[in-house]
Amino acid sequence: MIRFRPRRRAVLAAMVLATALPFVSAVRPTQPAAAEPARAPSHVRITTAYELPGAKVYPEGITVDPYTGDLYAGSYEDGTIFRMTPGRRVAERFLPAGADGRTKALGLKVDRARRLWAIGADTGVAVYDLRSRRLLARFDVAGQDAHLVNDLAIAPDGSAYLTDSLRAVVYRVTPRRLAWVRRHGGHAPLTPAFDLSGVVEPHEPGTVTLNGIVADRSGRYLLVVDMTGGDLFRVDLFTRGVHKLSLDGGDLRYADGMELRHGTLWVAHADPTANSISRWRITRDGRSARAERRVTDQALQLPTTLVRTDGTLYVVRSQLDKGGPVGQGTPQTPFTIASVHGL
Repeated sequence: MIRFRPRRRAVLAAMVLATALPFVSAVRPTQPAAAEPARAPSHVRITTAYELPGAKVYPEGITVDPYTGDLYAGSYEDGTIFRMTPGRRVAERFLPAGADGRTKALGLKVDRARRLWAIGADTGVAVYDLRSRRLLARFDVAGQDAHLVNDLAIAPDGSAYLTDSLRAVVYRVTPRRLAWVRRHGGHAPLTPAFDLSGVVEPHEPGTVTLNGIVADRSGRYLLVVDMTGGDLFRVDLFTRGVHKLSLDGGDLRYADGMELRHGTLWVAHADPTANSISRWRITRDGRSARAERRVTDQALQLPTTLVRTDGTLYVVRSQLDKGGPVGQGTPQTPFTIASVHGL
């Protein structure tokens, strides 16, 4: 099994992604993985949808602009953000590496106002106008304590919720807060909205815990995963209560990015021993989940996250275990985004 140091993940999800901080011990699955992961069933099709130009891209996050169908992916290696347009095989560089101090790009999301939220891990999140590519605002973690801003979700009211994998907290940026910051200099600290450190199972200091996060379309709750412990939590946005879901049919170890649609949850598992994505059914009250299917295939090339649009899952092939910041070996180039049908 590959071991990752605490500071390298931001993207390697079960591998403990770490970014600008010293990382922690590698996450160990409860059962040893088979030497040769089983391939996806024949009715699940995994193909290449887009190519990302560059020799060391190591993509991590992905999102879709629902108005145009364009996809955006970010590089864990240098912070470049790419735009993928339907009908064009090769992505374009949308925001250059290092722009606005962004040296890594993790979680990405496009909101209803067509603003792109891009997490930089070591700092926080930057908000861009998609039309002009102009930086609108930045929200950074305050203080010197170890932190790792990792993934985000946009709730129906327009609020952004972001996970911190080392502090086990969820930050919130409301539309009103964003508007105020834009009027007053464009920079402000991230504000914790929920502290899950008391409900996440104990881990060694520095271990990556909270990672993927999604918002229920009704605006009632968030689902947040602890990739190390394999637990899924429901965060009630009205009562502020936190509840651990009952999982039927497995756990969510190594879970990285997630996608929630009409009670179906798709999960990317950044497990270097078994490249997998899974599908779960969430109950109507959001308090339990049942595993429906899991696909393991080396063609997924260490998936870190995914997005679903027009009936297709687009999965990030990070290859972070192949010569990237947290692995050894030689990656296959060009780096690509996979399309998955049948899951």
